[in-house]
Amino acid sequence: MVQIPKTPAAPSPAPRSVPTSADVARLAGVSRATVSYVLNNTSAVRISEPTRRRVHAAAKELGYVPHAAARSLRAGHSRMVLMPAPTVAVGLLYSQFMTELQWALSRLDYTVVQHGSVGLHGDEAARAWAELRPVAVLVPGSGLGPQGVAVLKRSGARAVLTLGPERVEGAHALLLDHEGVGHAAGAHLYGRGRRRIGVVVPEEPGLEAFSRPRLEGVRRALLGTDATVTELPLAYTEESAAKTAARWRALGLDAVFAYNDEYAMLLMRALQDEGVLIPEDTAVIGADDLMIGRLLRPRLSTVHIQLPSGRDLAELVDGAVREPGAPPGVHELLGASVVHRDSS
Repeated sequence: MVQIPKTPAAPSPAPRSVPTSADVARLAGVSRATVSYVLNNTSAVRISEPTRRRVHAAAKELGYVPHAAARSLRAGHSRMVLMPAPTVAVGLLYSQFMTELQWALSRLDYTVVQHGSVGLHGDEAARAWAELRPVAVLVPGSGLGPQGVAVLKRSGARAVLTLGPERVEGAHALLLDHEGVGHAAGAHLYGRGRRRIGVVVPEEPGLEAFSRPRLEGVRRALLGTDATVTELPLAYTEESAAKTAARWRALGLDAVFAYNDEYAMLLMRALQDEGVLIPEDTAVIGADDLMIGRLLRPRLSTVHIQLPSGRDLAELVDGAVREPGAPPGVHELLGASVVHRDSS
């Protein structure tokens, strides 16, 4: 029997040590303080551009990145802006707006972190956010109360901002006037001679904070007129739209504000399948002014929603962080105007 001698295993390479700011300083030929000023983007100290480039090149060559926790300890706070992820489908317009905001905050040297808050609500969610020690929290929708705001501030958050239809005690309020969106749609349909107006109210949980104010806005626009308003519960499915369209003639409606463009397109397709002519039999208007609405036939009338730029809102967040003792402010964000096209 021939025995094959065992080949000794090659020794594992020694683990590479984690590069430090001292390593970067030696390679760049500068002090550790200069490395800190450059990589932390400190504006209070003037550093020449050639030196900045040398430090960045050395950090890249060594694979060095600043330690966020250590930087937070030195500064007394983090640069993290926490944004709880929406628990409902918020639509393309809102998603684009939040992406622009995150980009603008990163340009101001903030790290934006989206927190998955599924299953957490109110104060319980606030405690989970507080564990990450953010410098600011921007909460979309409703659900955060005064106690949750207090928990976040005690954990070190310098600014708490809510983005929704109503203000919360202790937080900066970025108010979204959804009632104004509904008012614009209702006034437009009435002005086009429509008197029996349906309003889509999505059945998806979590959208009530947006849909109920829009419904009330339509009612306010038609208050004191000869028009009627019919509430139309609708799920975002073809089956639900088909069921609603099948009883359309029995409802006797000559117009519908369909909550937003996506629900409008869903319902309009179902109505056309039932032989309902648009706009001859029923006028349709959505909201958000999505590009795809312009590609439909007939082209979709809509309420254009004017949101602030991500840069303006990022500067508002930055100002709130810089002045944590300032009283909470209230800022109106939405502007609504009707874009009249073929469907109405």
